Amino acid sequence: MTAMAAVRVSPPGSRLEQTRLGFASVRAWPLRRWAVAVAAAGLAALAMGVPTGIVRTSFYTRMTPVTWWDYPVWAISALLVGLTAATYARIGAAAPAGPDRSRRTLGATLLSTFAVGCPICNKLVVGLIGVSGALSYWAPLQPVLGVLSIGLLLTGLVVRLRGQVACPSRGWLTAQG
Repeated sequence: MTAMAAVRVSPPGSRLEQTRLGFASVRAWPLRRWAVAVAAAGLAALAMGVPTGIVRTSFYTRMTPVTWWDYPVWAISALLVGLTAATYARIGAAAPAGPDRSRRTLGATLLSTFAVGCPICNKLVVGLIGVSGALSYWAPLQPVLGVLSIGLLLTGLVVRLRGQVACPSRGWLTAQG
């Protein structure tokens, strides 16, 4: 009996039950889904980390130091993007279940990037409110944006995982990927 057999096949009644079962189903993901999750998380970490100066490169020099909360927001965001991307991976011939939230995931990822970026390196912010405004108003707002972006990414992942539990007829429970 596989680990998939432990997941209930009939659609659960409550959203909380669907969410619990959705997260439980992650343990039974095949290797292909985990490979997509790791690759997408790595790409997301680089896509957010290089232009914001969290990942040091010769391409970009950050003008303000990285704050302590930048690292957890960056890492958690990359992890959630990777897990969400893995829910779109096909298992066998079955199409991935759940609503398409890819645009919302991209928006939340961009919000994470703005949250961990250098406040005075952001040309849009500096152009709108100047350097002193960026340091006085934008920088204190960035942790709030970080928490908001993590909440949006987590919500997107939950919706995708609920879709996998609520729509087992799409084949994800029975595929041997």
